[in-house]
Amino acid sequence: MILIQFTGLSGSGKTTLAENVRGLLIENGYKVEIVDGDVYRKTISKDLGFSKDDRCENVRRLFNLGRDFIETNTIVLMSVINPYENLRKELRNHEFVRTVFLDCSLSNLIERDSKGLYKKALLPDYDINKINNFTGISDVFETPLNADLVLKTDFETVPVSANKLYNFIIENLSGLA
Repeated sequence: MILIQFTGLSGSGKTTLAENVRGLLIENGYKVEIVDGDVYRKTISKDLGFSKDDRCENVRRLFNLGRDFIETNTIVLMSVINPYENLRKELRNHEFVRTVFLDCSLSNLIERDSKGLYKKALLPDYDINKINNFTGISDVFETPLNADLVLKTDFETVPVSANKLYNFIIENLSGLA
């Protein structure tokens, strides 16, 4: 099986794309699970903050959960920002892991800002509503050096990106068999 580790800034489409690809895979008879960083921040990672160490621990916990699904012959779509190249590389040491970068310009993300997070991250430091340590604004996001697939989510429609990812997964499944 395969684990897709998404990487991309908040709002780049990780969850949307995972849900769409999950549907395509299920329609074609595959078992698939989404391991979503936003969801698991409320459960297995609720004790973690947003320091570099906590972010890395969060990704490792999600990966371990994903590995459990892999052992049950399930495709895993791990939807999490995963901002650090060393950590992505650590996960890629496992032959079943592929990295997919959802590349979307910061200006586009600020413009669409569906959750209002960028607006809060860009508030002045004295504002009590300001989000600190926000990836891409006040915290680092390292652009992947060796992504297996790059999807330009500010230029492609969701169906186009979903079909590219679906085909990528199918091609990689046959390579792992």
